[in-house]
Amino acid sequence: MKVSEIMSHPVITVREDATLEEVARIMLDHRFGSVPVVNEQGTMIGIITESDFAAKGKGVPFTTFEVPQVFGHWLGKSGVEQMYQQARAILAADTMTRDVITVQENATIEEVLELMLRYDVNRIPVLRDKVLIGIVARYDLLKLMLQERK
Repeated sequence: MKVSEIMSHPVITVREDATLEEVARIMLDHRFGSVPVVNEQGTMIGIITESDFAAKGKGVPFTTFEVPQVFGHWLGKSGVEQMYQQARAILAADTMTRDVITVQENATIEEVLELMLRYDVNRIPVLRDKVLIGIVARYDLLKLMLQERK
């Protein structure tokens, strides 16, 4: 089976100059775990996922310690709400992951599963001749449970 048979489409995207507040609104309104980022020409240049809005462990220089950061700021005992308020104006281009794992529409489900496991990602954009046409998420794999038996 090909990924094009289970992918979600059309894909809602955001421009690289969208703010994180706009990105969050789209993700919440549509219940998406991610949104691809496109440039002025409509070419996909990155992706923002819900993990980009969460704390991430960052190493402290010259130590073996990791300290959580949110939007590039060290996470303290207070002030989290203020960090999120300030982050509203950050642009998608400044937060997105640029090296995105993608597949062509004729990729098999097995290939997509292998990529998800290898790169520990939950969704993979689907391209046709370098143009974004869909996205396959782990959620889309549920569709395999409802397929008619051949």
